[in-house]
Amino acid sequence: MRHAMELCLEHARVKRNLSVDRIADNMGLASKWTLYKWLENGRMPAILIRPFEHACGIEFMTQYLATSGHKLVIAIPAGRKADSTDVNELQGTFSEAMGLLIRFYQGKSEAEETIGSLTKIMSDIAWHRENVSKTLTPELALFDDS
Repeated sequence: MRHAMELCLEHARVKRNLSVDRIADNMGLASKWTLYKWLENGRMPAILIRPFEHACGIEFMTQYLATSGHKLVIAIPAGRKADSTDVNELQGTFSEAMGLLIRFYQGKSEAEETIGSLTKIMSDIAWHRENVSKTLTPELALFDDS
């Protein structure tokens, strides 16, 4: 968890030019020293993880919590309409993953590469599943021409 916090702070510093002081301010903390204390011991109140990640602009802590619980994390789609290119890319990714899986069981592919490819296809399929699911919600005009 501590490493995830450090990565969030590094991202905020490099990509957003934010200091720990600014991040603490954006979180609504009274003192930057509170944030330093949490960083030192690798603990942060769960209710402040999302504000911290929002201030930093990246979700490493959430990803750590999910993956340490053996959960797959995907970004929920914003409602962009998929086209035939997206579906073709999905098919290509699936074929590549299956090829790697076959080669792995034949002893011709590395485990890390195979895991990465399988994780990508699971994430891509979950993205399309969520995209289709979002069409059921009235506030999302996913397939409107406007």
